[in-house]
Amino acid sequence: MSRPVVSIVGAGNVGEHVANIIAINELADVRMFDLARKTEDKVFEIVKGKALDIKQMATSLGKDVNVEGFTVTPEGDGYEPLEGSDIIVVTAGFPRRPGMSRDDLLSKNVGIIRTVSERIKQFAPNAIVIVVSNPVDVMAYAAFKITGFPKNRVIGMAGVLDTARFKTFLSQELNVSVKSINAYVLGGHGDEMVPVLTVSNVAGIPLKDLIPEDRLNEIVERTKFGGGEIVNYMGTSAYHAPGSSTAYMVEAILKDKKEVLPCSVYLEGEDAQYYEADDIYIGVPVKLGKNGVEEVEKIPLNEAERENWRKSVQSVKAGINRIKELGLI
Repeated sequence: MSRPVVSIVGAGNVGEHVANIIAINELADVRMFDLARKTEDKVFEIVKGKALDIKQMATSLGKDVNVEGFTVTPEGDGYEPLEGSDIIVVTAGFPRRPGMSRDDLLSKNVGIIRTVSERIKQFAPNAIVIVVSNPVDVMAYAAFKITGFPKNRVIGMAGVLDTARFKTFLSQELNVSVKSINAYVLGGHGDEMVPVLTVSNVAGIPLKDLIPEDRLNEIVERTKFGGGEIVNYMGTSAYHAPGSSTAYMVEAILKDKKEVLPCSVYLEGEDAQYYEADDIYIGVPVKLGKNGVEEVEKIPLNEAERENWRKSVQSVKAGINRIKELGLI
């Protein structure tokens, strides 16, 4: 049986959860890539163990998918099995560590993105790339520039996750199914993200008619810091929701669903004029299908939302400008 192939570069918590969901739903065959872990007396090829475990999990559920793991090197050796991939998900990256400056973090993570992007260009030149590595808007921009792929085939995952958090809090507040909530969170994946209240509703009823303004503002703020809330509880970043959000995008593309989802994409031309943001990756509603990004939707924003949007654009632009100043791209 010929199935689509989804490759996942980075088999940490997020990467393995993407693989889990793809396998459970029989969306595609999965190829996982990661570095070995070395101790004083042994080299562990963890990615191969995780792939085998996920394959056996899928088998236990009666799911027919292939899941394989491949050990790669920091220098970029071992990526040949990327060949034939329909979609490549990139989750690889460093977390910020004590004593590490923001520039240090940018340098390390752009370095990883460069190695991976060059191998993607070499072995899978027709693939669609979904970047999950943080800071995602900046990393997606770097991947776009390094691969040289068309803008529709390099996409950042952020808005699907941020919107899921927003809808979670709204559902809890109103005691209503998440399926009845229509909402969008746009902008950069950070403190300056923009939940768009004017177009968010429950069964067509505007949120402002259902939730008092002060309480709605509290929910907006909780959404903005939703990732940090989980870090405070667990001591590490979230991975279930980021993994499922990424898998949702994969499914929309593989099944050519034409679903409109908030994703970080490259803006230029008419789209850039509407959103007042040129030569940037940032979260906007887009139609996802078999070609990746098939259309950028122009969502209406009131003046307050426009002002918040501009702040988000400036924040993301600063990160992009910084990697240019550092000569990283």
